[in-house]
Amino acid sequence: MSYRAEYARSIDNPSAFWGEKAAALNWFKAPQQILGKDANGVDRWFADGELNTAYLALDVHVEQGRGDQAALIFDSPVTGTKRQFSYRELRDQVARFAGVLRTQGVARGDRVLIYMPMIPEAVIAMLAVARLGAVHSVVFGGFAAPELAVRIDDASPKVIVTASCGIEISKVIPYKPLLDEALVRAQHSPAACVVLQRPEVAAELQSGRDLDWQQAMATATPADCVPVRATDPLYILYTSGTTGKPKGVVRDNGGHAVALKYSMQAIYNMNPGDVFWAASDVGWVVGHSYIVYGPLLAGCTTLVYEGKPVRTPDAGAFWRVCAEYRVKALFAAPTAFRAIKKEDPEGALLKQHDLSTLQTIFMAGERLDPPTYHWTREVTGLPVVDHWWQTESGWAICANPTGLEMLAPKPGSSTVPVPGYNVQILGPEGDELPAGEQGILALKLPLPPGCLPTIWGDFERFQSGYLSDYPGYYSSGDGGYKDEDGYVFIMGRTDDVINVAGHRLSTGEMEEIVAAHPAVAECAVIGVQDELKGQQPVGLVLLKDGVELDEAELEAELVARVREVIGAVACFKRAVVVQRLPKTRSGKILRKLLRQIADGQDYSVPSTIDDPASLAEIEAILARRALVG
Repeated sequence: MSYRAEYARSIDNPSAFWGEKAAALNWFKAPQQILGKDANGVDRWFADGELNTAYLALDVHVEQGRGDQAALIFDSPVTGTKRQFSYRELRDQVARFAGVLRTQGVARGDRVLIYMPMIPEAVIAMLAVARLGAVHSVVFGGFAAPELAVRIDDASPKVIVTASCGIEISKVIPYKPLLDEALVRAQHSPAACVVLQRPEVAAELQSGRDLDWQQAMATATPADCVPVRATDPLYILYTSGTTGKPKGVVRDNGGHAVALKYSMQAIYNMNPGDVFWAASDVGWVVGHSYIVYGPLLAGCTTLVYEGKPVRTPDAGAFWRVCAEYRVKALFAAPTAFRAIKKEDPEGALLKQHDLSTLQTIFMAGERLDPPTYHWTREVTGLPVVDHWWQTESGWAICANPTGLEMLAPKPGSSTVPVPGYNVQILGPEGDELPAGEQGILALKLPLPPGCLPTIWGDFERFQSGYLSDYPGYYSSGDGGYKDEDGYVFIMGRTDDVINVAGHRLSTGEMEEIVAAHPAVAECAVIGVQDELKGQQPVGLVLLKDGVELDEAELEAELVARVREVIGAVACFKRAVVVQRLPKTRSGKILRKLLRQIADGQDYSVPSTIDDPASLAEIEAILARRALVG
């Protein structure tokens, strides 16, 4: 079926559409009520259905005769370790660890917090929690103790699962001291902590509370799958950049399983036995959806990679992994490809690897700037698919639906709304805007399966944060527009629109122009307070490796480029070369923090920052250029 026919069916009759997709799953009790409302008046999918997500991800494939197929490949260039698990082996490990958790009292509805690096045991722990009908909350390994503590208090886990350490490019990070400090700070105390001892660091175990993973597994009795309602929570995931009270996005079991299985074919064109690699981390939503659940629900082989796109050992790391494991689809954030481009701008390392099985490269997690799109397309010769989604949605809102129909790409666009998502561009008063006009990206209710139904323990926060601005719509917080063909262009968070002398301008559009300069590897454009014009745009520019030029000349060239494309109204007059840009660990540039620095405001360093030292560098450079307010 063509994309447009499929999309029309999903919008015109969502109950019939999603009822058909739900029939592809092996339910314990098939749902009869496809779409209804809960006590809060929120749309809920498959409320009377019963299932178990771990059963659908593992046991079903073994029962269907594919138990010997590879389910999970682990590749760790930072430790030199490689391992593979068949579906049968992974199911058995998950069932045994579920037995460990059951011995500690974990039952349906209980929470288990997982604080681990990118290793197979993190995936095993997630699926074991799901097997018991419990709720996991994965916290990015290495998170600081204060942030870990507030997540412990919010989720109140019965058990915490951790590892003795995580490993970065040049350092080993002991996790247990961070967890111990977090437990001192937290009000809530778990019944037990299960600790995986890694060879690089031996963690000190607390008697009476801490269990050794290997010892516990040696004596555990495997646990069976526990049926849960489709509307029961599968996991809580705290959104990055949280300060104060954490915001835990809740994902249910039924809608999540239906949506992710559908997405693997419709969006990513993946079939059972294909190898899918989401180069992310299980601490992020991409890791939940497309390292763990999506590929396994679809019967694919998934990859767990403990490394970086560069310096493990070089900028050819991604291409080596794709060639070695015959990856069909690669999914990573644009920042990963910008890092590769910076260190290997001609793509010389790519030519050393056989990428004949790689068919498509997908990018999401931040706006894909056209220069990065074009570079990746040119060096690989492969289709590059930009798609847009959020932690809250759990899967793509807009994409090129490659499994339905490969549409002609438009650089800068995440293509079209995915079936199930009624995407509208709204004006300030909630009116739907015509093609070409920028506004708020909003989703007309009902949201499709897989999207969040609430915030953990705080429905009012969910309602006020997402449903109150435009009644009848979910407000995404992102701005953009649709063109005359229905393609959606995401221009960034709504606070990335600046007001220059009364003109509302997109910093995303300016970034496109700046990033297109051949010397520029990456950039961020921010609005700095200005007494005369309200705000003035300033470009922070990261150069490609090996580029040497006069900074004043570069600034003049960039100013001329922006003026040529947008016009003098942009008032773009300052461009500053920096050595690095402050980012979250998932690769998002911390633009709000940059604005606060430039405006001379007090700011707090978020727990999700990858390199805190980058902030001091930026502050010093802006002060030297007299750009700090």
